[in-house]
Amino acid sequence: MQRVVRRNVRGLTAVLSVVSLALVFAAARQAIPGSVLPGAPAWLLDAIPHVNAGISLAAIACIVLGVREARAKRFDAHRKYMLAAFGLFVAFLALYLWKVALKGPQSFPGTGVVELAYFGVLAVHMILAIVCIPLLYYVLLLAWTHPVSELPETSHKRVAKVAAPLWLVSFVLGNVVYVLLYLVPAGFYG
Repeated sequence: MQRVVRRNVRGLTAVLSVVSLALVFAAARQAIPGSVLPGAPAWLLDAIPHVNAGISLAAIACIVLGVREARAKRFDAHRKYMLAAFGLFVAFLALYLWKVALKGPQSFPGTGVVELAYFGVLAVHMILAIVCIPLLYYVLLLAWTHPVSELPETSHKRVAKVAAPLWLVSFVLGNVVYVLLYLVPAGFYG
């Protein structure tokens, strides 16, 4: 299996990216029938953004620590941190998509300049998240299919130098969106 993947990293990256993005857009448009998803009480769906904020903070820490370990050439620790970050990302995305597919996206309570700022942050967050998906699959598949000694011969490091900061900024902006949607009192927006 690993040999087949190794020969087809780009193709598998493309397939995984298309499937992942299709799921994201289908959930956001509420095009996934609720009957195919497990139901949940309202309190659980309402808790997901708060849980995801914690997951995001943990992922941010893992990315920062993983980059630090790679720079120090401690590749076993780097691998563990980045796999943990990817696992947290998958958990975040699964919970987010479940909530949005069942309940729809959260509307922003503000208007005017605050609303423009919110949607600007949200747009950058979403664009970075979309760009990161194929980059993350690519570096993950390269790391999975190559021993550490062979990775310098691949584009893993070059792509990771782009992917890691974009992924980090996307997570940080996602938490800014969370704060604006869930922690700032609605009355604050006027």
